[in-house]
Amino acid sequence: MDVKSAFLNWYLEEEVYIEQPPGYVEKGQEDKVYRLNKALYGLKQAPRAWNTRIDEYFHKNGFVKSPYEHSLYAKKNESRDIMFICLYVDDMVYTGNNPDMFNDFKEVMTKEFEMTDIGEMSYFLAVEVKQAKDGIFMSQRKYAKQILSKFRMKDCKPISTLTKICMKLRVNSNKESVNPTLFKSLVGNLRYLTFTRPNIMYALGLVSRYMETPKQDHFIAAKRILRYIEGTLNDGLFYTHSKNAKLVGYSDSDYGGDIDDGKNTSGYAFHIGSTIFSWSSKKQQTVALLTCEAEYITVAACTCQTIWLKYILCELYYLTEEPLTIYVDNKSAISLAKNPVSHSRSKHINIKYHFIREQVNDKVVELLHCRTEDQLADIFTKPLKMEVFQNLKEKLGMQSRV
Repeated sequence: MDVKSAFLNWYLEEEVYIEQPPGYVEKGQEDKVYRLNKALYGLKQAPRAWNTRIDEYFHKNGFVKSPYEHSLYAKKNESRDIMFICLYVDDMVYTGNNPDMFNDFKEVMTKEFEMTDIGEMSYFLAVEVKQAKDGIFMSQRKYAKQILSKFRMKDCKPISTLTKICMKLRVNSNKESVNPTLFKSLVGNLRYLTFTRPNIMYALGLVSRYMETPKQDHFIAAKRILRYIEGTLNDGLFYTHSKNAKLVGYSDSDYGGDIDDGKNTSGYAFHIGSTIFSWSSKKQQTVALLTCEAEYITVAACTCQTIWLKYILCELYYLTEEPLTIYVDNKSAISLAKNPVSHSRSKHINIKYHFIREQVNDKVVELLHCRTEDQLADIFTKPLKMEVFQNLKEKLGMQSRV
């Protein structure tokens, strides 16, 4: 559902004045201004006023806001039926297990606000959703075509892999400079595409490091991502039903991947069932002295996300008492997290990363070793050979569907 004129729906807490707009100037009182009672579009207080309005309304009608994700609301009735609402500004996506609750919700919302009932979700924030009996397929084919047209790469020669193994980009490149505004626009547009394209996260993160002073080789690397998208327009994430689904995480890191400052790239991924739904590829803030240390820092970040996801799943009544599993392909990092005896070799590591030991001891998370070949997060940390890249892409749950 969509709320029409959402930013005009609530009164302002502050005193705000505007000049008399053209066509509404009172003769003889041209020096006076209007005091606003309600918000207007373009007013910086308008989003906050609307959020306060809808939040109060949800609470008045029995919805409870999640303390861990403030855009998520839940309502349970006496029969233990439940309904969830995700709010994005003036757009609402809702689901649950009782259609009568849907009808009641739509009825009360329509009475309070001017609403548009769009129906079963098929297109939301540039994400295309195809719901079928065998699962849900999410892609951004239309948006990908728009990006290719915008940057004049619609008929470019497609490629099958994102980054060359030998690609080594540097900040102080001797290549010709390119327009920073154009480069930032390209990277920003591609960022939005990662909602359904986790396999481009590493390559995009790599070129994002050079937005301040982009050079020709950086621009070529960014256009290489466009060429890959041209050849994989129908790719997306396919979510299937699974009765025995369990939250599982994968954590990985490269070592000394950035040749400018020696910092590493952390990557992690989570799935429930066959397809990932949460992922990250991010440059680490500190330089690691050992591969073990680089992996250890990544596991700490992955553990933070694991705990947050556990809270969210509890809000969604997906309860589990078992430790949440994180797969790591470095045995030294696992030993460092489990064994305090290793403290003498890790005194230089920032204390904030050591909280993972407490989580392991409290059985909140469980670290298990996996082979590098089975490490899904490997695709978020380094350039890969085409066979390895395609194999991991399939394991992420990505498919190509028309």
